[in-house]
Amino acid sequence: MAKIGLFYATDTGNTRKVAKMIKKQFDEGEVELFNVKSAQAEDLNACDALIFGTPTLGDGELPETLTEFLPALESADISGKTVALFGLGDQAGYPDEFVDALGILYKKLKKKEVRLVGSWPAEGYEFTKSKALRDGEFVGLVLDQDNQADLTEERLEEWLEQVKPELLGETVAG
Repeated sequence: MAKIGLFYATDTGNTRKVAKMIKKQFDEGEVELFNVKSAQAEDLNACDALIFGTPTLGDGELPETLTEFLPALESADISGKTVALFGLGDQAGYPDEFVDALGILYKKLKKKEVRLVGSWPAEGYEFTKSKALRDGEFVGLVLDQDNQADLTEERLEEWLEQVKPELLGETVAG
């Protein structure tokens, strides 16, 4: 059984809450939570697959704890690992930099030669632009706890249905 490391940065606690919701959707022992504030490169290396979660702060910035974690991410040997991303943003308050931190994190991980899974449709959101948009889809699950909290659970379930088998290394018959 694959061990998934779920690494999250949190500012207001919303991303931590979503990380805990994700963990509950897996069997006991499949997912270990890591707040990037205290995570190390060794934690990344020890996991078979990874999930990263981040809010977007201010004018599209990474949270400070995630910025401070980037050297550990840079030094980790995660090439070839399956990675899924989720990001939180406020589309009404910040329509010009909606979930930009997710896009910034995506670019950094892409350089690490990981296998990124879990893109998410942009329909159902109202924003002007986003660094997390690639070919008409977001690079990971996008949640807006400020304006669409009522959709979080449904979106989470649908996204996990998509990424769970890939993160667990299960072959999907098709």
